[in-house]
Amino acid sequence: MTAVPSITLNNGVTIPQLGFGVYQVPPEQTKDAVLTAFEVGYRHIDTAEMYRNEAGVGEALKESGLSREDVFITSKLNNGYHRRDDALRAADESLAALGVEQMDLFLIHWPLPTIDVDYVETWKAMIEIHRAGKARAIGVSNFQVPHLRRLLDETEVVPAVNQIEVHPYLTNEQVRAFGAEHGIATEAWSPIAQGAVLGDPVLQRIAERLGRTTAQVTLRWHIQRGDIVFPKSVTRSRVEENFALFDFELSDEDMDAITGLNRDQRTGPDPDVFDYIPS
Repeated sequence: MTAVPSITLNNGVTIPQLGFGVYQVPPEQTKDAVLTAFEVGYRHIDTAEMYRNEAGVGEALKESGLSREDVFITSKLNNGYHRRDDALRAADESLAALGVEQMDLFLIHWPLPTIDVDYVETWKAMIEIHRAGKARAIGVSNFQVPHLRRLLDETEVVPAVNQIEVHPYLTNEQVRAFGAEHGIATEAWSPIAQGAVLGDPVLQRIAERLGRTTAQVTLRWHIQRGDIVFPKSVTRSRVEENFALFDFELSDEDMDAITGLNRDQRTGPDPDVFDYIPS
């Protein structure tokens, strides 16, 4: 089986650099999708309370026969639970849905800077969750540099991870650089821009020369930059394709050409104004 490289987070926890994401996977399809990912070789699953499919991840883990220690599981705090007591309860609900005693990584899903609950207070609740042993590591998602700076200035725990939108059309260099400076690992969601980059001529030329797909080239670019990625598919052939990233390399020229595609183009919401709270 292919050995997936790991990244050591700032608290010593190691995370596989390539994982399997279940965003937009319907709850009734999640178990089978994750079982397929396990069969292919993935050992890192990224879910969230907001996705409503944590239970399917837990069912797949139980059915797989894999040791709990061999699978890295991430979930994220839903936007409606930013108050301390709500966050503590939500963590317990995630653990119950997943069927585990401890998550490997638990993230604040969005900073929600325009609502009346300060994300710094939410982060303090996350610190409690970590110290209670309910998550091996804690982090954030979609936090911009000013959000991160406040956490560093006003609390004593640096996030282990910041999960942000990153792809060749949105390289997000400022946030990545701040993370690197402060020991915060970058996880890249929407790593192929929801497919928007797959027809790009630069990526197509590189892929043709290497005998790879544009998706593989894009994911390999992330890997070589040091991003943690977790592409999603419910099609086995795509799941296998997305895993086949470790028997080729991109040249420095390829890397620079792909990075040069940046156009600051988001596929998702702007974290500075996004304030959605699920009903």
